[in-house]
Amino acid sequence: MEKGRDLDEGSEELPPAASQSHDSRPRLKQDPHATREPRENVLEVAIGREVRARRRKLGITVADLAAATNISLGMLSKIENGNTSPSLTTLQSLSHALGVPITAFLRRFEEERSVVFVKAGEGVDVERRGTRAGHQYALLGHLGANLSGVVVEPYLIALTRESDIFPTFQHGGVEFLYMLEGEVVYRHGDREFRMLPGDSLFFDADAPHGPAELTRLPIRYLSIICYPQSGNGDG
Repeated sequence: MEKGRDLDEGSEELPPAASQSHDSRPRLKQDPHATREPRENVLEVAIGREVRARRRKLGITVADLAAATNISLGMLSKIENGNTSPSLTTLQSLSHALGVPITAFLRRFEEERSVVFVKAGEGVDVERRGTRAGHQYALLGHLGANLSGVVVEPYLIALTRESDIFPTFQHGGVEFLYMLEGEVVYRHGDREFRMLPGDSLFFDADAPHGPAELTRLPIRYLSIICYPQSGNGDG
């Protein structure tokens, strides 16, 4: 049996990269190399620069904006220079005069983004379904509420001779497996896949799945589970 081939003869595999034409390759909507314009980490400065940019785009002076909003020239100057924090009432007046929603003034503000760094061997051992069957789960990182709206759980899973019971998992979201060591037959629904180091499997986790045969031990693979923050990816 060839490496990584689906044990179900009716399955489909991605053709080798060399045989794919440019037009047949999956087209991703997001450009990972695209960068945003520089952001501000001080809210008042971000609001001020956005107000100034919107005003200049309309070709009006500070005096014109002051007359349209009943905000003094001095206050507008402080706002545009990031020297004061405008009230919601002031922002509402500016949004009406400049013809933009209040949220537009926050566009340049850069909130702190979460990041987790885990040294080798320092993943947190966690209890999940399958632990009692000898499956060792090391959680490599976790982000709680975040702007993406997605929860990602990366695990390093180790199977040994004690892993003699093969639990079936089924949960919301999607899951990605990447083989690091050993050989395992992994089932998804009514199909089975023989996985060797370097092989990967990406699937809808709502279908029953789990290891069906431990062919060569020890076995280690990465399991990355993703699901909406409002959902539940627990198996």
